[in-house]
Amino acid sequence: MNFENIIVTQQENTALITINRPTKLNALNIKTIEELHTAFDALETNENVKAIIITGSGEKAFVAGADISEFANFNIEEGTALARQGQKLLFDFVQNLGTPVIAAVNGFALGGGLELAMAAHFRVASSNAKMGLPEVSLGVIPGYGGTQRLPQLVGKGKAMEMIMTANMISAAEAKDWGLVNYVVEQAELLPLCEKLASRIAQNSSVAIGAAIKAINANYTNCVNGFGVEIEQFGISFGTADFKEGTNAFLEKRKPNFE
Repeated sequence: MNFENIIVTQQENTALITINRPTKLNALNIKTIEELHTAFDALETNENVKAIIITGSGEKAFVAGADISEFANFNIEEGTALARQGQKLLFDFVQNLGTPVIAAVNGFALGGGLELAMAAHFRVASSNAKMGLPEVSLGVIPGYGGTQRLPQLVGKGKAMEMIMTANMISAAEAKDWGLVNYVVEQAELLPLCEKLASRIAQNSSVAIGAAIKAINANYTNCVNGFGVEIEQFGISFGTADFKEGTNAFLEKRKPNFE
């Protein structure tokens, strides 16, 4: 896959997407969002890809925000369409992807950058990372899911504080608040994400996809998460992975998930 603003590579069962706009601190413009959608969509259908890592180029920024120059003159209708299309193409799309997505936050993750990291299934940060949703300082609010996903991860009070003050928090604070799972030095960031991806790849992709659906259901309005869990649990019994996994356990061997 050849793109203008992102780089996609694959090693064994892990794909790596690198947002590559270093002169813009990897800021998300419409073109980059479209390319990310195309890449995630293709990797989702690639049976050899068991996990996806997303990061930013360089050591300064994961994604320093949205490209403000693109929408500074938008009107109400255009702003509404921008948020709706962006959520559909990328942020909701990533959250609901059946293939696990790990965000390797290698620097600034601000605005749309933090929203992208939060759409991933979990996050690992380098010790120099800074995170925040500064939109209110521009007279707008987060529009790519930030007002919804941040409270789910850090709680309502902390989310209110971060959004209202527009302050950045450190990687250490992000870990204390539950926004990221691990904090490591920059050189250890991708190796740890790759190690986690490798561990994920050993398990049933079918079962992981079902677990993602069930977990996400708990955070979806008017959806009974327990009901989705029951449904996905039952469906699992009809899969080849279930037969292989249970047989391997009973036979005291490692499973070979196809």
